[in-house]
Amino acid sequence: MKDLFGNALLDYQNGNYTEDIITSTSISDNDILPLPYLFRDYKDMPKLEQRALKLCKGSVLDVGCGTGSHSLQLQKKGFKVKAIDISKGAIKVAKQRGVQTTEVKALLDETETFDTILLLMNGTGIFQELSQVSKYLSHLKSLLKPSGQILIDSSDIKYMYEDEGGGFWMDTNASYYGELDYYLSYKGEKETPIKWLYLDFKTLKLACETVGLKCELVLEGEHYDYLALLIPAEARIS
Repeated sequence: MKDLFGNALLDYQNGNYTEDIITSTSISDNDILPLPYLFRDYKDMPKLEQRALKLCKGSVLDVGCGTGSHSLQLQKKGFKVKAIDISKGAIKVAKQRGVQTTEVKALLDETETFDTILLLMNGTGIFQELSQVSKYLSHLKSLLKPSGQILIDSSDIKYMYEDEGGGFWMDTNASYYGELDYYLSYKGEKETPIKWLYLDFKTLKLACETVGLKCELVLEGEHYDYLALLIPAEARIS
């Protein structure tokens, strides 16, 4: 990985903002990811993110923290937060912005335990493929303290396969429709493509049940997105 994402964040943080990130997927054309949006304050966050931050409790792990916007908001509220990301550039930016505890680390390498684990901005993307969902959920469960919780968001992108007649053109012999190849470029340079997973709520809930997690729909967004709360099956959803 070239870490073009991290390079872009560092450029913005250091006052060298001249252009935005360009993204696309295996089913969508180029789209602009504005760098200022990645530095947003609480008031500019989507309702799903605001709700997730309000539901946080105890010690928090912010997975895929990016610029640290969520961690910073939680720190303001007095939470103890650990922010992790595989992007070295993102972690540098999060530190510069004031996130107190950061580490360049993949989720599967994390071993500490927390009261809340936060995975936002399509948190299921990190699972990459449907076949890996159970592995990631099991690991997330192992990182929970007693009475701990996982807050994760995603989108049901089935709508992207809808034709003009209201039907769907998905290939039933193909892999799960939420499995995408994700492409990113910045300043004319292309990043190594990655796998990215959008997971519909029903599939997420079924996967949770197989690893001993309860899954509750907390909030639905305005564009097929949702926020879910996951807790160990033996615990109670309050």
